[in-house]
Amino acid sequence: MMNLLRQHAEQQFAEELHELKKNETNPVPENWEMSPQSVVTYLMGGTLKNGFEVSPKYIGNRRLMEIAVATLVTDRALLLYGLPGTAKSWVSEHIAAAVSGDSTLIVQGTAGIGEEAIRYGWNYARLLAEGPSEGALVQTPVMKAMQEGKIARIEELTRIGSDVQDTLITILSEKTLPIPELNKEVQAIRGFNVIATANNRDKGVNDLSSALKRRFNTVILPLPDSIEEETDIVRRRVESFEKVMSLPSERPALEEIRRVVTIFRELRQGVTCDGKSKLKSPSGTLSTAEAISVVNNGLAMAGYFGDGVIHAEDLVSGILGAVIKDPVQDKVVWQEYMETVVKKRDGWKDIYRASRDFI
Repeated sequence: MMNLLRQHAEQQFAEELHELKKNETNPVPENWEMSPQSVVTYLMGGTLKNGFEVSPKYIGNRRLMEIAVATLVTDRALLLYGLPGTAKSWVSEHIAAAVSGDSTLIVQGTAGIGEEAIRYGWNYARLLAEGPSEGALVQTPVMKAMQEGKIARIEELTRIGSDVQDTLITILSEKTLPIPELNKEVQAIRGFNVIATANNRDKGVNDLSSALKRRFNTVILPLPDSIEEETDIVRRRVESFEKVMSLPSERPALEEIRRVVTIFRELRQGVTCDGKSKLKSPSGTLSTAEAISVVNNGLAMAGYFGDGVIHAEDLVSGILGAVIKDPVQDKVVWQEYMETVVKKRDGWKDIYRASRDFI
């Protein structure tokens, strides 16, 4: 497992999941690995009765996680909705790992996806040789989740065409999957449910039908409330990345992470942190996920092409790549920010110089 680039949540946090199950004192729904209360503890972190420390996977409003987990005990599916980079997929994966012990039953939504990716497909060689048969049937992650009583995950639901989306209606309302070619159906067993994600930048691409919306309980995941919260998220994810990648560089100073987060928050919100200066916002989202990527890239630059210590020049290329998506409009936004904010800010001259040299 150690040489995997990225482990599944149930592999990476196997010890925590084991301890939570071992210390369980609350009622556990049928086919769940642990109680809803323990799932929320796994997500938010905490100290168990035996002193074991559970690390937080989601840093934010606990009530949102309680609503999300409680939804999965009901007959409603869960839709995690929000801006890109607000940890929708991350939360989806960890909820599935805690509830089912398996986060791998996933359908990746794309514009070209067909019904067979959600309902079932066919092994066409066997279909031609045998005709429609159970042996020729290809199970989808959704079908497997129904049969095993687990959580199925659907990423980027609104990127899927509306006609394909609606194949979920019978599955979510009747908890059955008809297979008319075999004159049979798959009935979901207890524990089955669906977690879907969608980002509001895709609004209007393939909006959900009103019938499908009624089958979901929507939980909106917001951007981090404060700079401290967002800095902590970036720090934890960067430390996890650094551990996996074994980069030949020192951990980034918290102040460097804070500077990246500050830049992203100010440009995203269109105002400086002190509220004194209004700013133009670039066309990109400048999400927390992109801030994590910038710091990770800076670590790689410092480790392989620097002195092993992360500096402004190691971060600037990543910052510019995240901010300047439109080479004309966004470049003007960035240069204005550099001259009116960064240049005048105490201790930020190194970022100003590195950016000016790079551009």
